[in-house]
Amino acid sequence: MSVTTERLRDLIETMPTELPPLTVELVRDLDIAEHLAIADVAALTGLSPHTLRYYERIGLVDVARDAGGRRVYDRDAVGRVVFITRLRDSDMPIASIARYVELVKQGPETEPERLALLEAHRADVLVRLRDLQAALAVVDYKITTYGGACGS
Repeated sequence: MSVTTERLRDLIETMPTELPPLTVELVRDLDIAEHLAIADVAALTGLSPHTLRYYERIGLVDVARDAGGRRVYDRDAVGRVVFITRLRDSDMPIASIARYVELVKQGPETEPERLALLEAHRADVLVRLRDLQAALAVVDYKITTYGGACGS
């Protein structure tokens, strides 16, 4: 589990009221410059420059350009890329992410719809986690059957 993931879990468990903005929390623990080139963002996130350009082209992330026309990612853009990456890691379809981003752009009045979208996705993730835990139990059983030990 990454430092950022641990920090987010701590925030969720310890904040008595409203959580701080997610993009700030996603990048606060990262020692990154205020502005990054696409190659730097690719190295930081593990995404290819092609994927980053695709996310920009379909409107998932807004990226400024410098005087030479090169992409310049600010902390908000990096935070958005990290958030999108986590959603993709959890198998959220690009279409659903695009819908979420469009709702964000429409303003705070869309928060109920954003919440519903994320809650539905969370339910899907929980089902997949249960399925994976059951599959892991079967694998552990077989490893034990062959005389192996299932450790941490």
